Amino acid sequence: MTISSPQHHVIEFNLSLCGLLCYCRSGYEANMAQEIEAICALHQIFGFAKVLPHTGFVYFAFYSPENIQRVNEAVRFDELMFARQMIGVFAHIPNLNRNDRLTQIHEACDTHLSKEFMAQTAVVESADTEDGKELAKFCRKFSVPFRQHLRSHQWLVQRKTKQALVGMTLHAFFEHGSCIHLGVSLPGNRSVHENGIYRLKFPSDAPSRSTLKLEEAIQTFIPKAEQQHYFNGDVSAVDLGACPGGWTYQLVSRGVQVEAIDNGAMDDKLMATGLVDYFAADGFKYQPQYGKVNWLVCDMIEQPDRVAQLMTQWLVKGWAQHAIFNLKLPMKQRFVAMNEAKTNIISQLKAAGINFSWQAKHLYHNRDEVTVCILRND
Repeated sequence: MTISSPQHHVIEFNLSLCGLLCYCRSGYEANMAQEIEAICALHQIFGFAKVLPHTGFVYFAFYSPENIQRVNEAVRFDELMFARQMIGVFAHIPNLNRNDRLTQIHEACDTHLSKEFMAQTAVVESADTEDGKELAKFCRKFSVPFRQHLRSHQWLVQRKTKQALVGMTLHAFFEHGSCIHLGVSLPGNRSVHENGIYRLKFPSDAPSRSTLKLEEAIQTFIPKAEQQHYFNGDVSAVDLGACPGGWTYQLVSRGVQVEAIDNGAMDDKLMATGLVDYFAADGFKYQPQYGKVNWLVCDMIEQPDRVAQLMTQWLVKGWAQHAIFNLKLPMKQRFVAMNEAKTNIISQLKAAGINFSWQAKHLYHNRDEVTVCILRND
C-alpha cells in the first residue's frame, strides 16, 4: 500500500489502527472529544471517545480496526481546532511491566508492524499537564533505549535527525508509567513539533507576552516560504485592540506599516519605529484611514460572536484582504461556540463571492481562545 501526504512523502506499508489519540490543552478534553467524534462520524469512521478530565488527551477508540490510509485521508489534523497533535494508534498496552517495558513494546510492534514498516523518527511523549511533569522526565530518559531498541530491530532508520519529527514517526505516548499507546503520525497530517507544542522565545523588547500568540499563528498558518510575501515593507495592517502592542510588535518586526487602534497607551519603542500610526478609538467603530489594508489582526476581549461579525464585516466590505484574530471562548460549549462562529463567517464570505481559505487552532500560547486565519485567494 502506498500512502502519500500533501508534502509528497510516499510511504509503503500496511497498518491497522485501533484508534486515534489527540493531545490537547488540559481542561479541553470534552471539546476535543466532541470535535473528533463529529469528524469521524462525518466520514463514517465509527467509535467512541474516552475522556478523562484534565489529562491533556483524548483517545477515540474504533469499533473495528481501520486502515491507516482511510483514516489519514478522512481525518485531517489541520482541520481540528482543539488538537495539538494527532497520532494513529495501533496498540494500547494498559499494564506495562515497569521492570521490562521494552519486551511488551517489542511484542506489540512485532504483532502489528509489517516487514515493510520503518519509521524515520521516534518520540516518547506524555501529556502536557501539571501531573505530567515528572512523567515527562521519565519519557526523556526512556527515549534513548526505546530508539536503540527500534533501530536494532529495523523499525527505525539508523541515522539520526536534527528534528524530532521527520517523515513517518513512531510515537510512544505514556498515560502513566505502566500504560502506553503506540502509534504513528504521517508527514502533512500532524503537528511538526514534539508533543504538538510550539515553544517560542519571548522577545526581550516586546511589550507583552501576547506577542507569542501572533508569532505562533503566523508560523502555524503561513508556510515559511510564503511569509515574506504576506509580511513585508509593502504591506499594511490594522491592529484592533492593540494596546500595549504585542501583536503590533510582530507586524512591525516584519516591516509592516500598522494602524494601532485602542484607547490605551502603546509602547513607546514601537511608536519610535515610525511604522505605527496610533488612533485612540473604539475597535468596533473604527474604519481604515487609507481605504483598505492587507491585514486585519485582533485580540480584543469580547464576545466571540461579536468579534466574528466584526471580522466578517471588514472582509466583506473589502477593508482588509486577510485576517488573523482570536475568538475568546465561553467556559462551556466551546466547540459549539466555535462551530457557530465558523458557520456564520463562512456563509457570509461565500455569499459575498469571496474566495478564501479558513484555518483555526487552539494554539499552545492561547488560553481560552481559538485563533482564526482567513486568507483571500483572489
